[in-house]
Amino acid sequence: MHLKRWITGLSALPFLIFPIYKGEIYFIILLSIACLLALCEYFRIAFNPKSKTISGIIIIAALLTGQLMILSAHRDPHLITALIALNLIISGLFSLTQFKNDPFILENIAKQVQGVVYIPLPLSFLVIIRNGPDGMAWIFFLLCIVFAGDIGAFYAGSYLGRHKLCPSVSPGKTVEGSVGGLAANIIVGALFKAIFLPALPWGISILLFLLIGAAGQVGDLFESEFKRSSGIKDSGSILPGHGGILDRIDALLFAIPVAYIFKVHIL
Repeated sequence: MHLKRWITGLSALPFLIFPIYKGEIYFIILLSIACLLALCEYFRIAFNPKSKTISGIIIIAALLTGQLMILSAHRDPHLITALIALNLIISGLFSLTQFKNDPFILENIAKQVQGVVYIPLPLSFLVIIRNGPDGMAWIFFLLCIVFAGDIGAFYAGSYLGRHKLCPSVSPGKTVEGSVGGLAANIIVGALFKAIFLPALPWGISILLFLLIGAAGQVGDLFESEFKRSSGIKDSGSILPGHGGILDRIDALLFAIPVAYIFKVHIL
């Protein structure tokens, strides 16, 4: 399992590094594909299997909205919130035509809107970060911190884990793994900051490392809630040893807004 995870991760690096380095349309395409796949996996997990509207207009609306949000983040970020509202209006209108015959329609609309906020919105923030000053460095900075935390938590939990972190959601995760992940966040974040972003103040940087790491762990557990409620292990199987795209970016989705707030509004 460990070898498969490393082979998959290393094989995927060129497809990740090149679009981030080039930026512009290459980065947009990367995020658009990730958004599309992750949303499809989310819908498979979250939608009530008894519903009559598992597929249809609300899914198409969400997939289209996600793509438009990422494109808008590149061209006019102010449109992002308008697109979220427009999706809600369209989905709400559709629900009026289905409510009589489908008792699950309101539940599904709520899950659809949640999916749009959960996946395309953070990915849109990535576009804004990439287009800003030192954008490429900040994207790699964020990815290194998140992935280091994931690796640190995995190995610390595997070899040192004794105390369960949140057993009702994810029985395999431990307090020791969580601490190991935060330690990896700080170590890798500090190394990256010292080499590539030396102008950042150390005090606020340490806080940023910890908040990104903590948010990433919450994001990981948040997705685990969905999978546990649906009785599935992985969101997909596209990445051997890792599961689906959503399994790979679940921590990143919660960490992105933290980095966005710090970069755009604090630093």
